[in-house]
Order: sequence, then structure tokens, then C-alpha cells
Amino acid sequence: MAVIKRKTTQNNLKINEPKARVFVQIKPLLVLLCVGVLYYTYANWQSLLDKLDDRPISSFALLGSPQFTAHSDVRDMILKMGELKGFFGQDTEIVRQQIQSMPWIKGAVVRKIWPDRLSIWVAEYTPVAFWNDNQFLAADGVVFNLPADKLKETNLPRLFGPDYQSLTVLSAWNRLFNELKSKGMGLKALSIDERGSWELVLDSGITLKLGRGEWQSKIDRFMTIYPQIEIPEGKKIAYVDLRYKVGAAVSFTDIDE
Repeated sequence: MAVIKRKTTQNNLKINEPKARVFVQIKPLLVLLCVGVLYYTYANWQSLLDKLDDRPISSFALLGSPQFTAHSDVRDMILKMGELKGFFGQDTEIVRQQIQSMPWIKGAVVRKIWPDRLSIWVAEYTPVAFWNDNQFLAADGVVFNLPADKLKETNLPRLFGPDYQSLTVLSAWNRLFNELKSKGMGLKALSIDERGSWELVLDSGITLKLGRGEWQSKIDRFMTIYPQIEIPEGKKIAYVDLRYKVGAAVSFTDIDE
């Protein structure tokens, strides 16, 4: 019985041997075919997805409660792109970049909702001060634009200077504001020029010229001499120049100016 089993096994091996050789021969062809299909899919995936779309994206939802961005703003930006593609074919990154081109938008997230809708979330810069009259500053010193009709809070600090000094000016404002407030005075505006010379305007309209360098001692000097300034009749203080080592120069102007 053992001899019969051995012969049967040998016969089976001889029968299966041609099939094994055929598989070995066509295996490289199958691998090449799979690689070709994968490459074609990769190279043409966008057009393949476009063919699956039966209608373009035609609506969107603006999520959250943005302070400055209205549905009409988003709609207008999307319309500038022309007709959108369908759910599979539309690249949301392109839409995101378009939304973020609005100057007060810090960032945006765009997602597709089946079958033809977008969900859009935006993060906005919040203005904490006017910057050079026609722009705004965010809390991190970023300079940005915002249409005047979108601004609800107009009682903001007025800061001036080169854009690269924006954060420095904002930090100085916070320090000076608190310093003057503790002395019973209000701060209206602050500026620095290209040379690093500081100037501030009090709520009373008086301009203090502080010059370059530290300003703490100059503020203290102003507080000392201010009560002693004799103001001529019909005049008011225009500015106090504190760019001296001691004392100060005072300029007057007419009250009705």
C-alpha cells in the first residue's frame, strides 16, 4: 500500500507541473497589468471623479457666528470662481484659499456635504486698534483691512507707525494706557516714526513728544510740570516736548482750533 501511494503522488506532481509553469509565466504579466491600472487611476483620478458627478455644488452653509463675515461675502467670493464641480470633483482647498483671500479672514475650513453642498467655517481677525487711519491691528500685531461699514466698535485706540513695528506699538500702548490711567489721564493715540521716536496724544488733545529711548522718566516729568504750566487766556496746550534731559518745551494754540 505504501508503494501505491508513492506512485500516485509522483503522477499528481507530473500532472500539475505544466499548470505551475503557466502560472509562473503569466505572473509578471498580471503584476504589470495591476501596476498599469493603478497608474492610470492615479494619473486620471480627477477626471474619473468628474464623470461620477451628476450635478455641481450649488449651495453652502456658513457655520458659527462670525462677527464680520456675512453669507453675501462668502457667496460673492464663490461666484468669482465660476461654476463649481460636483461632490467628487470639487477641490475644497481651492475654495478655502478663495475664502481666505478676504483680508479680515485668519483661516477657513471647507468641507463637502453630499450631494451638492459646502459647509464653511471661518476664523476672523478681531480689531483691537486702528492702524495708520485706514487699517486695523489684531491682538497679535497682525495688520489687516476691514471695510468701515463692518466695524461696530469705533472707540478703538489709534496707533501709527511702520507695519514692522505694529506689535511694539501695541505693547507700548498697553503699558502707557495703564500708566496714565493710574495718574488720572486718558490716552487717545500713540505713534512711532521710522527713527523710533515716540509721540502720544492724551484725551485732552495734548500731544506729548517723548522722542527715542525709554519714556517712563519723561511721563513722570510731565506729571510734575503739568500743574505748573501757566496757560495764556484764550489758549490751550498744543504739545509738550519732553525730548530734553531736563524740563520741557510747551507750545500753545487757540482754543477754537
